Parts: sequence; C-alpha cells; structure tokens
Amino acid sequence: MNLSGIHHVTVKTTDMQKCYDFYHHILGMKLVKRTVSIDDTSAHHLYFGDGTGSPGTQLSFMATHASDYRQGTNDVFAYSLRVPTDQSLYYFKLRFDEFNVNYDSVIQLNGRHALPFYDMDDRLVYLVSDENNTGVKYGTADIKSTVDSIHQIVGLGPILLSVVHTLSTASVLNQVLNFDRTGEYSHVKSAQPVQVYSIAEGGNGGELHLMQSDGLTGQSNVHHIALRADGENKINQLLTVLETGNIPNSGEIDQFYCKSLYFKDLSGVLFEIATDLPGLTVDESEENLGSTLSLPPSLNNERTAIEDNLTPINLEV
Repeated sequence: MNLSGIHHVTVKTTDMQKCYDFYHHILGMKLVKRTVSIDDTSAHHLYFGDGTGSPGTQLSFMATHASDYRQGTNDVFAYSLRVPTDQSLYYFKLRFDEFNVNYDSVIQLNGRHALPFYDMDDRLVYLVSDENNTGVKYGTADIKSTVDSIHQIVGLGPILLSVVHTLSTASVLNQVLNFDRTGEYSHVKSAQPVQVYSIAEGGNGGELHLMQSDGLTGQSNVHHIALRADGENKINQLLTVLETGNIPNSGEIDQFYCKSLYFKDLSGVLFEIATDLPGLTVDESEENLGSTLSLPPSLNNERTAIEDNLTPINLEV
C-alpha cells in the first residue's frame, strides 16, 4: 500500500468567525467548503485550501464548545503551511505586523526556512518555504485571495508529532503506513532530535516529523491528520493490515467527499486515510466552492432545520 502525501488536517476551534477572519483574510486561504460536522449538525465545519480545493491543501476547522487545549506530549505539536519562497516568509512577517499577529524568528525545519506564528487560538503554526523543495506537488493560487499570488499558501507542509515513545509511533509510520525515515534534525527550542519520515515523493507535502517529549499528555486542538490514498483499494489494503495487526479502527466510512478510515497509534494520535475522490467539487463547481452551505445527501432533508440552528458566520468581513 502506497500513500501519496498529506491529505488534510482537521482542527478544533471555539470561534468560527475569528477562524474565518484569520485564515481567509489574514492568511489569504480560500474557503473551499462550508458544511457541518456529521457528529454535530449544529456546528459549522469549514475547509480552507488552494484555488481548487485540492487534496494536500485542505485545512479544516470543526466548531467545539469547549476550550480544553493543553500542549503536552503524545499529541500533534504543530502543523505547517507551504509558501512558495523564502521571500514569502518576509512578506508574511510584514503582513503579521499589519494585523498584530504574534510570530517568532525564522527557523529551520529539516533544512528549510520556516516562520513560526500563532493563530487566533494562540496555536503554533509554521509557514514553511518551498524554495529548493522537491517532492509532493503544491497547489494552485486563488485569484481572489487577499495575499499576492506569488506568496500565497499553496499546501500543507510537514506535521510535527510530539510523543513519549518514538519507537512505537515510528513503527506505525514505517510498518503500517509505509513511511521511510529520511532524516533527522534538532528542534530549535528543546534541542531534541526530530526524526523525519517521508511518504511518496516526500518533501514538504509528504513529511511527518517525530519528536520525543516527556511530560503530561496534551489535550490537542488538532482533531486528526489525514493522509492521501489515490483510490478506495488503498483503504481496503490498509484495513487488512490493521485487522492483521489487531489495531482498532473505524472501518471504511463514506464521508461523501471521500472514503476514509480512522485509527490511532499507541500514543493516541488520530490518523485518517482519505481518498482524493470524489473531492470537494462533487457538489460545487470550483468557482462556487464555499459559497453555500453544503450538506451530504443524507442530511438534505434536514437543511432548513440545520441552517436555522447554526451560529451565523459573516463571510463578507
């Protein structure tokens, strides 16, 4: 079974309006899908991405009523967003100054320049430069973005995992998901070694970074990370591997926009494997992505009640 990179990251937030304002207006990401959480139809689920909403560029946010985030170990430490060049990092530093966004000095992640910053929930995120990067292809610029096209966010970059037992998580990455260990570097703050695991063509769009960290288990506001499968057969292959290894899993789920499968490693990090198709354009054209409330067919009969129960979001701000 060969996966083809990072598919999406799903994050929890308590304020969807602030989330939309930050990721759309300040970061310039396109709202590519406005829907609801299947488990809670009273809560918005927003997807941001590139100009076409393609897999590998999607960052989604689920509304939650509880603010219980606590950084710790056995958790997603941070996710990153790809920008085209080192100059793009400087562009965003000026933009962050303009909008009073907190950020730190530029660092290196596996030899690539990265700008750490803190979003509307004070969550650590990295902008990572694609300059001299090779590997998984980046996405398409959005002509309507508030950010200049030559500096726009073009996809998801490396995801940093912080775990107590790196051997356990590494074995899942290597033996279950077919990642290869391709490098190591020192974390800029802790000086802890960070192991680099790559899938498919690798590079920014195909890396998970694994860092050993002791201490209290974190309460993540990252719900899960999803990896790309180019067909439903890959879901079935992984299901066989998980069942053979007695690893608990969700079984195949039809998410309307993709077929998927969830499981946790022993550290508690939740992984999803998601197919590229049918994709976010199954119910909206590229031009109209995110313009209306999209619901899967199973919920269409409840549309009026769902719309009446949702907290409004001002998409014109």
